[in-house]
Amino acid sequence: MKPHPRAVEPLLAELERQHLSRRRRTVEDFGDFQGAEVVVDGRRLVNFCGNDYLGLARHPELIAAFRRAAATYGVGSGASHLVSGHGREHERLEEDLARFVGRERALLVSTGYMANLAAVTALVGRGDLLLLDRLSHASLIDAALLSRGRLRRYPHADAAAAERWLTAESAHARVRLVATDGVFSMDGDIAPVAELASAAARHGAWLLVDDAHALGVLGASGRGTLEHLGLAAGAVPLLVGTFGKAFGTFGAFIAGAREVIELIVQRARSYIYTTAAPQALAAATRAALAVTEREPWRRERVLALTERFRRAAHELRLPLVDSPTPIQPVVLGSAQAALEASRRLLERGFWVAAIRPPTVPRHTSRLRITLSAAHTDAEVDALLEALSHCVAARERA
Repeated sequence: MKPHPRAVEPLLAELERQHLSRRRRTVEDFGDFQGAEVVVDGRRLVNFCGNDYLGLARHPELIAAFRRAAATYGVGSGASHLVSGHGREHERLEEDLARFVGRERALLVSTGYMANLAAVTALVGRGDLLLLDRLSHASLIDAALLSRGRLRRYPHADAAAAERWLTAESAHARVRLVATDGVFSMDGDIAPVAELASAAARHGAWLLVDDAHALGVLGASGRGTLEHLGLAAGAVPLLVGTFGKAFGTFGAFIAGAREVIELIVQRARSYIYTTAAPQALAAATRAALAVTEREPWRRERVLALTERFRRAAHELRLPLVDSPTPIQPVVLGSAQAALEASRRLLERGFWVAAIRPPTVPRHTSRLRITLSAAHTDAEVDALLEALSHCVAARERA
């Protein structure tokens, strides 16, 4: 007997009942080409829930680079990197990325999710030990499960707890890997990478840092969490980064020692068995790297806006998480409260998504506000005023 579509209706109804159902919204147009406005459902909104931290997604140099490469190489690669899909622009971008992050080699992967799958599953197998932060990104959790290694999850940002696991279980594991986000995507706080690096070194373990939300933003030259914390590249053998945040394009990479990257090329199913991204995207990302290095004011601008937001939010007594990054969560507790606050902000012209379980732990649903160099002071101030009204309305209810 074939399953009937109605068999899923109770599952959908239960998500609705718990205020956990998700809805896609279509961006129909943009306002100012260099600004942070979008048109959704016919309404002009200021976008405070994207990850375009440096305001590069619509930068004319990136668009021009994409068009030039598309005219030369087309808009598709036609195959995987190991068949016939690896092109000159891919090669150039990998070289630029290796230089940017100070590694021997970088490897392009189609998405950040697939990059974490590739790195973890290429190194970790059955019986190996894998330690993850309790709030690690879903891609790291799924990578750990696919690896069939022994997964242990330590309390959030607790390097001492991670080392206790290493002490207890290292003797039984051929490979030991500690993996963490550099900046946690839902909380905006920074991992204790220096302490994790020291612990990993003492126990002969690999350390992988997913720096998707820090590269381009943190550090004196935008090199991410390691530069921000004053760590040398050698402290973290494997670095994962993405292009869909600060760099404004699409795709991801893994960087490390030449031999390690070659092992990932040979063993990672999420790299071997997927079509390469278009060369035009690689060309646009090379342009983004150049703009990032040439225009440090973008990084300075978004961090200044972050300070402005936090200073005013504290004065307004908004329930902020302790985050020094452009990710500024306002934790409201229930999924219903987060949805209601998001709806009220939408009415006032601000697009701020409600983040609910399972993306965040139960009872920590929130508004995840993200700042961009494309925002104006006036837009940030207006958002703060709207947030104060939303929180006040919640307290009166």
